[in-house]
Amino acid sequence: MPGDAQDIITKIVIIASDSVLPIDAAIAIYGSENEITIKETCYGTMVTGPRDVVNRVVTNVVSLDRNHIFVKERGFPPGDDRRCRSGRGGGPRPGFHFLREEVRMLPMIGKALEDYEKHVPLEKVTHPGKLEVSKLKRIIESELTR
Repeated sequence: MPGDAQDIITKIVIIASDSVLPIDAAIAIYGSENEITIKETCYGTMVTGPRDVVNRVVTNVVSLDRNHIFVKERGFPPGDDRRCRSGRGGGPRPGFHFLREEVRMLPMIGKALEDYEKHVPLEKVTHPGKLEVSKLKRIIESELTR
């Protein structure tokens, strides 16, 4: 049933765009005039509220630059004691380092999505063959004699 505690979700909106700034997305979220909670973070904006409202707001934000605005559902609402640093004595929250690595990949993923939409053919990648054992032995021996 919409609106009950079971139907409240949190989504993280991350901007990896050259044309849309994080503030543009935040303004779009704030301007949605829906009953949602918004928290801006160092890696994006968290939107918490009823599932249908959050999905509608997030879809609107993603439409600003669909290949460079990414959304991830978060398992816990902002301030939840299981994740909040204040209750754990500080430091990065669990999962922060992994999220940071994911965020670093987003520009590359956005570029790949653009290329896919433009039907840019994939580049052929050639991998060198296996190294012959005899050549490996020569390399090792030459390094050992230095």
